[in-house]
Amino acid sequence: MQLKLRAVVFLLGCAWVANAAQAALFEDDEARKAILDLRQRVEAMRQDTDQSLKSTQEEKDALGRGLLDLQRQMEQLKTSVAALRGENEKLLRDLSDLQRSQKDQAQVLNERLAQFEPVKVQVDGIEFLADPAEKRDFENALAVFKKGDFVNAQNALVGFVGRYPLSQYVPSALFWLGNAQYASRDYKEAIINFRALISRNPDHLRTPEAVLSVANCQLELKDSKGARKTLTDLIKAYPQSEAALAAKERLTSLK
Repeated sequence: MQLKLRAVVFLLGCAWVANAAQAALFEDDEARKAILDLRQRVEAMRQDTDQSLKSTQEEKDALGRGLLDLQRQMEQLKTSVAALRGENEKLLRDLSDLQRSQKDQAQVLNERLAQFEPVKVQVDGIEFLADPAEKRDFENALAVFKKGDFVNAQNALVGFVGRYPLSQYVPSALFWLGNAQYASRDYKEAIINFRALISRNPDHLRTPEAVLSVANCQLELKDSKGARKTLTDLIKAYPQSEAALAAKERLTSLK
């Protein structure tokens, strides 16, 4: 009986040991699996971390390259801006020079045109427009007369009348031409030019004087009868003129 009991106890002990061993073995497998699973997780996390680090490094490298690229572009842009600024300054200088040149040319052109534009003049009570050259030539001829150079004055005045036959200076030019000829004792030519003035411009301011001058030339030519008639005609035609008063005195002396 005791032997059976011991056998049963022994068998039960063996069964427990076997069960315990199996349990321990089962626990070791689970642990291994857990460890392997943990290692796989750690490896996956390491790989993910490495990949993330690698991506981050690539992004940093790309960002660095981008920044370098941007810096190069900025330098190029600065260079381009500086070049454009230089070109703009040059263009502004060229424009300023061009405007100054155009202004100078316009002034020269205006001065040249002014030489041909009619100017307002007043001679012997008559106001009219005359070309600058016409005005200059008449004044130059008159200046020669006033200097007492009657020969050259005649040439200048004859030349003026020939160049400007329709000029409103012509009556005055004929008057001074006659006087220059009278002063040179060329009385016949003087009479011709005085009468040209009288017939051409009977209402001219100088006409009464021209009539009186004809009478004076006639007297110098010993034509008293002709002079008397001229003086009488002067008094009738221009009774209010100073020349008419002089004619009256002259007639008195002729009687």
